[in-house]
Amino acid sequence: MTSFYSQQELKKIGFKKVGTNVLLSRKASIYQAQNIEIGSNTRIDDFCILSGNIKIGDYVHIAAYCGLYAGTAGIEIKAFTNCSSRTMIYAKCDDFSGENLFGPMIPEQYKYVYEAGVTIEEYVLVGTGVTILPGIVIGEGVAIGGMSLVKKSLSPWWIYAGVPCQKIKKRKKTLLEKKDRFLREQGTQSTQSNMDRLDDL
Repeated sequence: MTSFYSQQELKKIGFKKVGTNVLLSRKASIYQAQNIEIGSNTRIDDFCILSGNIKIGDYVHIAAYCGLYAGTAGIEIKAFTNCSSRTMIYAKCDDFSGENLFGPMIPEQYKYVYEAGVTIEEYVLVGTGVTILPGIVIGEGVAIGGMSLVKKSLSPWWIYAGVPCQKIKKRKKTLLEKKDRFLREQGTQSTQSNMDRLDDL
């Protein structure tokens, strides 16, 4: 038995949508799979927790011990984004004011849970141990240094770090050219493999 589910096993889990060449660890925990979409060429490693309305794009990597707590507000992670180990993304959180009780075993009328969606745009690199709070939009091409706290939305193509995170410097866009070259080569390989299969018929 491999460390990742097969494509047939992935379909049986009951995801809302699942692409091709998806590597999902058997040690990941999935809650409400019917509300989760996973794009193609995406990998989710050991001990990750995915819960709630989640949409993950193509060529995304979610490393070990990450948590995506989406609730009904939702978390969207777009293509070519990597979340390093122990990244925590929250689209919901308890009330810290002291006015309400909190926790999953408390009836709704005694607590207040704030929910707001999180969107991570394309080409984002999230360092290890980063925490992202509800209602955040992380702009295209952002890089976030390890152990940072994201309390507000981040502008595209900047490197951020700190608690709370601050702008450090502009990020280069050279990776866009490499992405285009990579996709062209992938297309050529796919076409060639299709031709090889036709030759075998």
